[in-house]
Amino acid sequence: MSRLAFNKPYVSGKEYEYIADAVASRKLSGNGKYTQKCHDFFRSQYSFPFCLLTTSCTDALEMAAILLDIQAGDEVIVPSYTFVSTANAFVLRGAKVVFADSRKDHPGMDEDALEALVTPRTKAIVAVHYAGVACDMDTIMDVAARHNLFVVEDAAQAIDSFYMDRDGTKRPLGSIGHLAAFSFHETKNIISGEGGLLVVNDPSFISKAEIIWEKGTNRTAFYRGEIDKYNWVDIGSSFLPSEIIAAFLWAQLEKMDLIQARRLHIWNEYHRHLNGYVDAFGIKTPLVPAHATNNAHMYYLVFDNVDQRTRVTEQLKSENIDTVFHYLSLHSSPYYKKKHDGRVLPCSDKYSDCLLRLPFYFDLTDEEIKHISSRLISALNHA
Repeated sequence: MSRLAFNKPYVSGKEYEYIADAVASRKLSGNGKYTQKCHDFFRSQYSFPFCLLTTSCTDALEMAAILLDIQAGDEVIVPSYTFVSTANAFVLRGAKVVFADSRKDHPGMDEDALEALVTPRTKAIVAVHYAGVACDMDTIMDVAARHNLFVVEDAAQAIDSFYMDRDGTKRPLGSIGHLAAFSFHETKNIISGEGGLLVVNDPSFISKAEIIWEKGTNRTAFYRGEIDKYNWVDIGSSFLPSEIIAAFLWAQLEKMDLIQARRLHIWNEYHRHLNGYVDAFGIKTPLVPAHATNNAHMYYLVFDNVDQRTRVTEQLKSENIDTVFHYLSLHSSPYYKKKHDGRVLPCSDKYSDCLLRLPFYFDLTDEEIKHISSRLISALNHA
């Protein structure tokens, strides 16, 4: 069998047509027809009150930090087991990041340990929905309400995933916190190469979000005919993507149901082949808590120890199967370890050492999934 890559971006075919249309329109700089189509989709599909396409999820997070007026001396609670952008967006504004450990049963943040991290300087909690699986948002929002904190959902991996709240209501991820950020990087379910989305659930932030998005100007209001000229009115940056990116994304959004159905099938096939078989080796398969749905962003295994993971990874690589580790704990990173308060975060470190992601993409066939699973179990037996 030929090499099985970790990721292959899905292309529906309409991307080329829509990009050509955007080029032909001579409106390429952003906030045009395709941007509006994408905005309308997210508002109608998930009832997001207000949203803005961005050039990346990182940009959406940086916009969130500006909107929350994060200042030097503020503290922001962030999981250690996450991508650097989750923390960096707030560090750039001068915040001190206070790292939360992961759960023992899932790489997501330990919601029950958050309240102990709150101090008089805490301004926000960033909830990362790891693997598209919801954090316990009732617990997080309760902590935030008691301490008058903002909540930002880092929903980079969580498109089309939901949370079941304690009242039994199914709520889209990204619709619960004050702000949320999504990613359309080529490794995500829905892609535009690079790209992101800022969701604004608190109406008090809407007007300022538009200004920040447009380099600190009120140009968007000018284009709507609400003012007779636009000016520099606040800080901001060039966060909006070009129409080419938006056109690509629109082609993907049109195929969301197809993409999600195929990815769920792939996830279930992996689970059928591996769940119950890898347990004997001390390996855990992914957990989807009762309060969460599964958007099939990834399939991962948590090995018993780093040596076991290394041996299996090397064996799979020798058989042309590409697997990848995921995050390294940010609290022990070269940049932040001297700034960290010294707490040991054993669960985050466990996932850094032991989590492994398997190949996952739309075109992965059932035969290939069976082959990967079989070779993984064989590698475990030999290890």
